[in-house]
Amino acid sequence: MKITLRQLEILQAVARTGSFSRASEALHLTQPAVSMQIKQLEHLLDMPLFEHSGKKIRLTEAGNETLRSAQYVFRELTNLEQSLANLKGLKGGVLTVSAVSTASVLAARLMAMFRSQNPQVRISLNVINRETLLKHLTENISDLALMGAPPEGYHLSATPFMENPLVIIASAHHPLARKKRIPLARLIKEPLVVREPASGTRRALENFLLDQHLPFRPAMEMNKNEAIKQAAEVGLGVGLVSLHTVQAELASGQLCVLDVEGFPLKRQWYLVQREDKRLSPAAQAFADLVLDQASKVLAPQSNIKTRRKPDPVAPSPEVR
Repeated sequence: MKITLRQLEILQAVARTGSFSRASEALHLTQPAVSMQIKQLEHLLDMPLFEHSGKKIRLTEAGNETLRSAQYVFRELTNLEQSLANLKGLKGGVLTVSAVSTASVLAARLMAMFRSQNPQVRISLNVINRETLLKHLTENISDLALMGAPPEGYHLSATPFMENPLVIIASAHHPLARKKRIPLARLIKEPLVVREPASGTRRALENFLLDQHLPFRPAMEMNKNEAIKQAAEVGLGVGLVSLHTVQAELASGQLCVLDVEGFPLKRQWYLVQREDKRLSPAAQAFADLVLDQASKVLAPQSNIKTRRKPDPVAPSPEVR
């Protein structure tokens, strides 16, 4: 009996999820089937691949070595598929892109542009948080990703393609809505609605306030930009978001951008891939579209004349 690709796939799933039961769910197999395949693999290698620590399992040294080899095997298979796809051109193929939730609107528009030019390519867009996105890249689940600056140590190649201004938003009726050059010391007195700790947007604000020797005291944490926008609209506080995410709300007058000292925070959007990844024709075509056209056609309108809704007017006394 020889080692099979299925066994290596199951090994990767168990290592990724840290659980036989979760791996079986991810692979749509029964847990006994997953356990049996791992036992057969251990028997073939004559070494244990996992060790138990209470209810948790972790890879042994042999398990880690086998996992690295499995990842190499699947990378080479992916490269083979991409090389064969090169022979077919863009008459077919698959494109998988991941995007951080802050880039969801931007990513959807880019995918729509790509689809209109390449209707025969099957496309998939995963809008996920930053931590999951990095995992998708390192495990070769995604061809490309749209995000802010990636961290070091992940062996990723990142190319900036467009500015990503981060702005402070508030209800159109907020007391600061019509103020000019709002001092930071005044801003931090407002309830601050921010993303979860792993968010790049949140880290940008934390670092900015730290540089200004000001405290970072969030009043609420939200795991989605839509929730931040809704919280700001109903007056629960002010929030930090990408200008790309609030174009519709600014145009309609639901929200406004506060004129705060030091804002917008200037950041960049990056197109990211694994350093060792050879892009398929479809992925390369998408990368070319992003780098060549995104900044020309999708840049946010920072000069929107925000139509603030008029303040409620008390009814006139009835004339008798």
